[in-house]
Amino acid sequence: MLKPTSQAKFIFATLAALTLPMAAHADGERIAVFTKNQTNPFFQYVRLGAESAASQMNAKIQHYVPTKPDSIPEQISQVEDVVVKRPDAVVFIPVDNKAMVSSVQKMNAAGIPVVNVTDRIESGQIVSFVGADDFSLGLETGRFMLKAMGGKGNVVIIEGVKAALSSTNRVRGFRKALEEFPQVKVLASQPGNNQRLQALQVMDNLLQTHPQIDGVFGTNDAMATGVIEALDAANRKALVVGINGTKEAVDAVKAGKMLATGDYGSFLQGCFGTMSAIRYLRKMPVEANVVFPASLITKANIAAFDVPAEKLVCPKWESLIATK
Repeated sequence: MLKPTSQAKFIFATLAALTLPMAAHADGERIAVFTKNQTNPFFQYVRLGAESAASQMNAKIQHYVPTKPDSIPEQISQVEDVVVKRPDAVVFIPVDNKAMVSSVQKMNAAGIPVVNVTDRIESGQIVSFVGADDFSLGLETGRFMLKAMGGKGNVVIIEGVKAALSSTNRVRGFRKALEEFPQVKVLASQPGNNQRLQALQVMDNLLQTHPQIDGVFGTNDAMATGVIEALDAANRKALVVGINGTKEAVDAVKAGKMLATGDYGSFLQGCFGTMSAIRYLRKMPVEANVVFPASLITKANIAAFDVPAEKLVCPKWESLIATK
């Protein structure tokens, strides 16, 4: 498996306006990009990354997003539409890595190449997986918060969608970090389903139940933002961390509202997922696995990540994909 090069190199590459000197089809390949919802900023950046890569490589993007967040029936229906319309390739984030296996198999049967991004599909044939190590992100982000707490106190966990592998692995990573801090007590672990409003409501209830909460681990930034809103409304204080590295989280870290967020490389996943699909169609080398390393966004390095969306441009393939 090949891994991206150092964090410093990918920050530089992401901000550099680089072009991709690859021969494209005259009319441009048609790439269908599936994301889970319109409400989570993470997927907005995946879509922006896909569009940037397609623009540089002279391809065309069509987005498929459920109108109801994370709707399995709707994504199944959208896959059926794609099988009929037959794009050249699909960049696919499953709303559920088990429930969407049959849909991937339908695309396989139709001869449509599939690049799997973010949440690894449980079965089916894929050209490449592009994502990050959720366990390591949970471990490193959690460890950072627990150290900042002085290794003692009460914490709560706000989980994502129960069936989502990303949330499961992030929680697993956080619980591994907890093993290093025996004086920290977990008061509760409840789902916020990756939604800001649901996390706000869950946190509001937890604040009424528990008079002392010192830290909150949210498995994504949208939920961490909801947690912060609940804390502000209750005039309570706690250290809060999230994961994904979205703009709202970067702003919250900058403002001192959020302690840190694990950088999930959403823009880069959109970039490299789309690049992988196009490269495969052009019979260029594609890696079976592109896994971004775990890194944190904190006050110490915030400047490198505080970049407007309109200034982000996909880096060259070679800038991040290095041979061992």
